[in-house]
Parts: sequence; C-alpha cells; structure tokens
Amino acid sequence: MIDSGKLFLLNFKKRWQLLEVLAIVLYALGPAILSYILKSDFALGLFLFLAIATAIALYKKPWRLTLGKVSSHIDQKYDGVEFSTGLLLKPMDELANMAMLQRYKIGEVLKENRNTIKPEVPIKKPLVILLLFVLLSFISYQFSFQEYFKKATGKMENQQMVKFQPLDSTLRKDTPPSLKSQKLTIYHPSYTKLGQTVTSNMNIKALEGSKLVWEVQFDTVIQGASIEILENAYPMDKVGDGYLKQIIHTDNGFYNFKFKDTDGAIYVSDLYAMEVLKDESPVIEIQGLQQFTSFDLSQHKVLHFEVELTDDFGVEDAYVIATVSKGEGESVKFREERLTFDDKLSAGTKKQVLSKKIDLDLLNMEPGDELYFYMVAMDTKRPKANISRSETFFAVIKDTVTNPFAVEGTMGADLMPDYFRSQRQLIIDTEKLLADQNKITKEKFNFTSNELGYDQKALRIKYGEFMGDEVVGENPATEEAKGDRKATNSDLLKEYTHDHDGGNEHNLVDHDHHEGEEEKEENPLESYLHNHDDPEESTLFTASIKSKLRLAMDEMWNAELYLRLYTPEKSLPYQYRALKLIQDIKNSARIYVHRIGFDPPPIKEDKRLSGTIDEVINYSKMEDIAQPEELPFIKKAVERLERLIISGAKLKVGDRGLFEKAGNELSILAIQEPGKYLGTLQQLKWISERSETSKLQLEKLQRALLAVIPKSKPAPRKSNKYPSEINELLLQELELNDGSN
Repeated sequence: MIDSGKLFLLNFKKRWQLLEVLAIVLYALGPAILSYILKSDFALGLFLFLAIATAIALYKKPWRLTLGKVSSHIDQKYDGVEFSTGLLLKPMDELANMAMLQRYKIGEVLKENRNTIKPEVPIKKPLVILLLFVLLSFISYQFSFQEYFKKATGKMENQQMVKFQPLDSTLRKDTPPSLKSQKLTIYHPSYTKLGQTVTSNMNIKALEGSKLVWEVQFDTVIQGASIEILENAYPMDKVGDGYLKQIIHTDNGFYNFKFKDTDGAIYVSDLYAMEVLKDESPVIEIQGLQQFTSFDLSQHKVLHFEVELTDDFGVEDAYVIATVSKGEGESVKFREERLTFDDKLSAGTKKQVLSKKIDLDLLNMEPGDELYFYMVAMDTKRPKANISRSETFFAVIKDTVTNPFAVEGTMGADLMPDYFRSQRQLIIDTEKLLADQNKITKEKFNFTSNELGYDQKALRIKYGEFMGDEVVGENPATEEAKGDRKATNSDLLKEYTHDHDGGNEHNLVDHDHHEGEEEKEENPLESYLHNHDDPEESTLFTASIKSKLRLAMDEMWNAELYLRLYTPEKSLPYQYRALKLIQDIKNSARIYVHRIGFDPPPIKEDKRLSGTIDEVINYSKMEDIAQPEELPFIKKAVERLERLIISGAKLKVGDRGLFEKAGNELSILAIQEPGKYLGTLQQLKWISERSETSKLQLEKLQRALLAVIPKSKPAPRKSNKYPSEINELLLQELELNDGSN
C-alpha cells in the first residue's frame, strides 16, 4: 500500500508533466495561428505546430521527469520538509525508527501544504508569447498583411493545357506545334493590397481593373501568335522563346488563342471565359438612432449614435452631411455642413465602428428648425471610389409658440390649410411598408396597411369638410363637437375676407337700419346651416379648383380601398395622382400677373352659332412603333445556315462576319449560363474560322442556334373564327372517332 507522502509525489510528477505539455502547446500554437492567417493554408499551420511542438518536446523531454527530481525540487524550494522527502522513496523495511518518524512527519507536512507546493514550470511566459502572436495575427488580418505573403510564383494549378486545332485540315501536320508552357499572371489593383496571382488556368475571374499577363511558349518555332477577345484580335509580343500579352481587365467576355506555324497553317484554341468581379460599395449600418427624433426646448438636444462601416478592401473616408432648415414656406432657408466622426477613421481598414454626437444647440438651431442628416462612406477604389450613403434621418425642435395667420391691409387670404402636405407623408409611409414587407410578419404588415388606410380616410374627410361636404357616419361622441362646428360654419369666410365696410358699424347712423328692419331680420337657423345653393357660401375655391379637389378625393378613395385590402403596392399610383392634383391646386391658388400684349381675334358674327364645320379638319396620326428585334444576327445566321445546308456551298467572307456578330450576341448569354451556351459558342467560332465545314456540323450548329432563339409572343390580330364550347366538343369527338378507325 502506498502511503500519503509517496502518493503526493506521484501526483505532483503527473501535474508537472501536464504543465510541461501545456507550455509546449502554447509555444507552438502562436506561430501556427500566424502562419495560417498569413498563408490561409491549414496544412501548413498544422505542420508548423507539430514541428515546433516536437522540437520543444525533444529539448525539454518531459517524459524523463523522475520522482527523484521531484523530491529534490521540493527539498530546495520548501524549508518545512527539512530535506527529507527522499525518505518517502525508500522502502519501509530499510528505515530505522527515527527515519520512519521523520517520514511520517514529512508526509503530513506535504499533505497540509499540497496547494502551496507547485511545479517549476513557467506557464506565464508561453501564455504571453501566445497572446503576442494572436495580436500579430489580428493586426495582419485587419490590415490584409496576408496578401503580401501569398506566393507570386508558387505551384500553379494543374489545369489542362491549351489545345489547338487547325482551321484547314488539309494543312495539318503529323506533329503540329503545341504549347510547352502556359502561364497567366493577374496583377490586382494596387488599392486592394492583394499580391499577384499566377495560374495555368486560362479561365479568368478577376477584379475590375486588374492587369492580365499571358505567357505561352511553344515547342517549335512559329510565325506569330495572337489573342482574340470577342471580335478583336491582339497580337502577342515575342519575348525570348515565348510570347507575351498584357491587357487591363474591364469587360466580361470570351477569348481564345490563335497562331500561325511556319507553313502558313492557322491553329485556334478553345474559348475561355473572362469574368469581371466588381468592387462592392461600403456597407453602412447605423446603431442606436431612430429615423425621426423630436426634442422639446427644455430637453438636452443631443443625438448620439454609432456607425459600423464595412468594405471588402477598406474604407478610405467617412463623414456626416447635415442640413439645417429654418423658416417655412417660401421663406425657408437651408444650411449644409459636413461633420466628421468623433473617432479617428483608420483609412484602409475593412471594418470599423465610429461614434458621433450631434449637439443641436451647437448647430444654432431654434424652435421649429429641422435637421436632416445622412452618413457617407468612400472606399479605397482608384481612380474613382465607390460611394455609399445611408438613409436620411430627421431631428426637430418642437415649436410651442405659433403665430396665427392675420389679414392685414394689402395681404391676401391664405386659402391652403396645413394638412395639404400630409399626402406626401402617406406616400413615404407606404413605400417604407413595402420595403419592410420581407422583414415583418404578415399580421403586422396587414395591420400597418389598414392603419394607413384609416389615415387616408381621415385626410379625405378633411378635404371634404374644407370643400363644404357633409360628414356622415360620425360617432355619437362627436355630436357635440359637430354642433359646435355647425354653429361656426356660417362665419367661415369671415377670417379669409376684408370686411372694410362692417368694421365701424357700431358708430354709423342707424336711420337706414330702421327703414328696412323687417326685411333684414336675420334667420335664427342661418348660422347652423350650410347654404350650398349660394356658390359664395359653399366653398372657398373657384369651380376649376373645386373640380380638381374632387378628383383628388376620388384618387384618395381608391388609395384607401387598396390599403384596406392589404395591397399597398396598388394604392401607390392613386396616392401619387392625388398628390399631383394637390400640388396643382396649390399652384393655381397663387396670384400671377396676367401677361399683356395678346389680342384675341374678333369673332365673326355671321358665322357665330351657325353650326357650320366644313372648314374644321379632323386630326389623325398614324405611327408604327417598331420594337427592337431580339438576337437579329443569330436569326440571320440560322437562315444562312439553312441555305448552306441546302446548297452545299462554301462559306464566304460575309458569312464569317455574320457568324462573328452572332457569336457576340451569344457570348452575352454564355456569360450568364456558360454550361448551356458555351458549347454552341465554340461551334460557331470554329465554323466562322474554317473554310470548309461538313453538312453534319452545320446542321448541329443550326439546331443549337434555334434552341437559343426565344419563342415569339403571339401578336394581337383579328380572327374570323368564333370558337364555342359546342364546336370544341365536336372537334374532340371527331378526333376520338378518327383514332378508333
């Protein structure tokens, strides 16, 4: 049986070995993480981890730790054991009585101090080294340092070599020239901080503005080589034993290689895709800010929010555009300012969070002023940066003191109420509801649409009251307010007119009043009724303005209908038309100076009201609206192929041009669906280059091009047939009888 003292030494040894292994793992893990961040190669990171761990383990040899070393370490570090821990390792039968008592004493001391006695393993040092490597890895990832460590001339992807076929099979050699080596180098734009990419894969997918460099080397001497991109040919420059060509990658398309050997035979390769990757605009996300914020005059008028900026290659600049509006109507004034963020922007960082505090008092805003602001972010793209802007946010200081409209000596009446502008807000809320349709539940969407319909109804009723219409369907709770409104409707014109004759009536002589006292006796019900028979009492508008307002109310009715039916997208056209009519009414209510200098022609009295319309010519206009034809060159190519198949004639120079134009049309479709149209594009390219083609190949190409052409839509036309259900049943019965016979 093992006593407690020796058992402590065994456990202490195991703990020491585990800490040694942990320190080795921490030492090796840091460089492995950094190498994975820089190279994006998990196998390389794992190999580096195992290599460093193995090297440190061979150096420290934790498996060679013995109980004697553990005992010696405890004797040197702790005075309470009196250099007697070695007694715990000797057999009991070899110890004297005093030694056995000392052994028992040491076992008790170790048992009491087991939490204070620790192995001699510096675990803090490897932990600090690991944190240092983690910090370097984070900095490398944040600033894209890993792009500088990518292999520029590393191992190339094992792709199939470019193969060539002769245009004229009669000139084909037994051993035609072939490529000895092929290499494509992509130099990414400098602002991306990406290293160059080297590959043998000729299909290109690179960022817009990248420089493409092709290098090919043939096994024999040739006359020259070129690259054909769509309908353009670019000769390659001879450099040493090979050929080189470089262009700037700007457009999608397809290309192929072409060369001429020493005997004059021309060889063409397969088609390869060129795809342009667009640099995305920065993404702006605002946190902690509502779309509309209002403050009372006594409140602390400060907006505080955070903006998260994200871009694929780094953000160059970001700022806030703030516009302060003062006044209202035609006297409104705007002041625009550019505000910087409170945090310093790290140019070139892919992701960062900036904070901003906007103090409305520092912007010299007063009650009634409004603030409109939005965020702008620019990326590092050159020569022209991508610019993104956020949605617009609003802040307003409530104006608790308003000046009512007053009629002065030479001022006109303000006929337009304030709620004429609320139709625009309804449009904004409807468009926002449609934009958030996929983000909210169906119940909330329907509820909001119904609420907008109620607001549209309230607006329509307001306009109806302003025109003098009766309001129906009111709740009993509103009867008292309705009675008060009826009591004041008779004086509706009083605040909009100049009563120069009645302002001093109490000082006038009253002899006229006594003469017609009975005739001018007031009707006691007159102040409680709407006199619609009198146009001066029924509305404040002229007939033309009243008709436009009636049309606007009809549009509001239809807009409310579709909002109630939970289809706000159908309601928007009616809302826009109602808003346009309202704007026309506002403009027509203004006073303009009539232009002078026009005299209308005199009316001939002998022809007036005679009804003679012989000299009146009806206006008629005929116009043929031609729609652009889809894929015109592909259709012409199909027609030309049909003639070549029937006649067996050879291709002409004009045919090659036609097939090239058809190939350009087909390449646009092939970029979107390469698996479906790339083979057809390759066949078209071969046939346009070769002088002789078999009939089977022409038929195969014609079928492929016919599959490309979309089915034409049936044009509207007059039909002399009058199909009916009886005729259809009769035709079906005849078909059944013919099938049975």
